[in-house]
Amino acid sequence: MSRKQHSQWDFDQLLDAKPESRKIYTVTNLNRSVKRLIETQLGSVWVEGQITGLRRQSSGHLYFSIKDEQGQISCALFRGFASSVQSVLKDGELVLIRGDVTLYEPSGRYQIIVRQVELKGIGALQVQFEKLKSKLEAEGLFASSHKVKLPKYPNRIGVVTSISGAALRDVLNVIQRRYSSLEVVLVSCRVQGDGASTEIANAVRRLNEWERKHEGSLDLILLTRGGGSKEDLWAFNEEVLARAVFDSDLPVVSAVGHEIDILITDFVADVRAATPSAAAELITEGVCAQKGFIQGSWRRFFSLASNKTSNLRRDLSHSLHRLNQAHPERKLMVSSQRLDDLNNDLQRLIKRGVGAAEYRLMEFNRRLEAQTPASFFKGQKERLSWLLNRLKEALDKRLVTCRAAYEKAYGSIILLSPENTLSRGYSITSDFRTGKIISDSKHLKSGHQIVTRLKGGEIISTVDRKGS
Repeated sequence: MSRKQHSQWDFDQLLDAKPESRKIYTVTNLNRSVKRLIETQLGSVWVEGQITGLRRQSSGHLYFSIKDEQGQISCALFRGFASSVQSVLKDGELVLIRGDVTLYEPSGRYQIIVRQVELKGIGALQVQFEKLKSKLEAEGLFASSHKVKLPKYPNRIGVVTSISGAALRDVLNVIQRRYSSLEVVLVSCRVQGDGASTEIANAVRRLNEWERKHEGSLDLILLTRGGGSKEDLWAFNEEVLARAVFDSDLPVVSAVGHEIDILITDFVADVRAATPSAAAELITEGVCAQKGFIQGSWRRFFSLASNKTSNLRRDLSHSLHRLNQAHPERKLMVSSQRLDDLNNDLQRLIKRGVGAAEYRLMEFNRRLEAQTPASFFKGQKERLSWLLNRLKEALDKRLVTCRAAYEKAYGSIILLSPENTLSRGYSITSDFRTGKIISDSKHLKSGHQIVTRLKGGEIISTVDRKGS
């Protein structure tokens, strides 16, 4: 049996094929499936990038994107997470974040729910600075009640700085100029680099020990160095130095860097000076004001605050972690984000409604002002003035038209008057008795008396005979 031949243009088999089954998603179902797939496959990730488009909501939540050279990702940082760095986050900050990759269903865009934030570079130093500042402030190291006034008339001061630094030269120059009899005890140490903070703290303790052994030998301690970068000045932001300054029995003056440099030692010290020269002027201020009067120095004793705040912070962190494990926080976070979006829309609609209401009020006031008696009388007065002008113009125009018609009629009358005809050599003949104008000679008879009117007068004559 021969095989049946088929043409290449025979599409019957294709038309007879069963249609392929299609699975149709709704937008919500598709978003939900993609969300589940992303969360299952990726989960929690670490991402490094630069913050852009940071928005702070009144609810305490933060929304931003992190980007690199070729792309960016939306992020949501909800209140209660990474609270120690939320206040210092800003656009352009380089960060390392840990969070859960998910999809925000209402807009169909994927984002990261941020759980942890670590700043990079200078930002990390700033966070470390803020943490230590908050800790020491909570313990009472910055309290004004622990600070003492500097002695007005110091006899001998201790200076902690580098012997080769410009700050020491500036301090000595000012002291030599303002109070040359002031004795200076120098404890030289490194003021930057690893271990510098420990050396400075040991120098402060050595001066205090010397004062305890030889009571009245020192009046105050000056911590100083010149300006530099944040890294160069970091030794003065270390906790070991801050506690040594706080524990000092002698008043401490902090004069590190320039006026714009604010350091931990500036908060702990009894007095902060903007520059080394300003510190020297501050120390010698009393002597310059009253050189003949010397006042004994006051001593101040400080006590350490308990470490309870740190323990409470750690307990709170553990409680938040347990609460995170026990509650359906993801749904709450999404609801909070949607609430923020709805709040933004509501604010926009309120502004639009207020604008429209203000416009309607302005229009109503304008129409109301137009209906006042003064405005009405003013409008009627202007209309009356306009009508009088129209009437005057109409009368003037009518008078000109009538005058032209009069002159035309007068000329016609003059042209057709008998006097004008007589002036051209004509005459008018009338019956003497009746005065009737005689226009034809057939009305006359012989002996008929007539009157002929000329330009210069009248002629009375009697018809003798009629011509043919």
